[in-house]
Amino acid sequence: AAPGYKAGSASSSASGGSASAKYLVENVGDRVLFETDRSILDASARGTLVRQAEWLNQNGGINMTIEGHADERGTREYNLALGARRASAVRDFLISPGVNASRLQTISFGKERPGSLCAEESCWSKNRRSVSIIR
Repeated sequence: AAPGYKAGSASSSASGGSASAKYLVENVGDRVLFETDRSILDASARGTLVRQAEWLNQNGGINMTIEGHADERGTREYNLALGARRASAVRDFLISPGVNASRLQTISFGKERPGSLCAEESCWSKNRRSVSIIR
């Protein structure tokens, strides 16, 4: 995970082996960030997702939920749609190098689950994200 980010909620496979939530967060990267009002993957996001795809291809028994999130600005409906586009962008990227689509599901939380709370860019930038969770 990027410096300064707290790990997402760990799943039951948080034992620390290479097929664990802890390994995903600490060694692969479980989240990517987005620009305001965008669902385009930048170079940093693509780098994280290449590692995720390699890891998923090495751990065929793991399925993931990809959460899409937005910052607090905008309407609930707009942010739910934006979160869905972000999660879909990640899912599509992971499928392209061979991860089976049936292993990936998406959900949008819009602005309902902020990772950081404050009304300024330093928090908003952390909330514009997609998080991959083992399910």
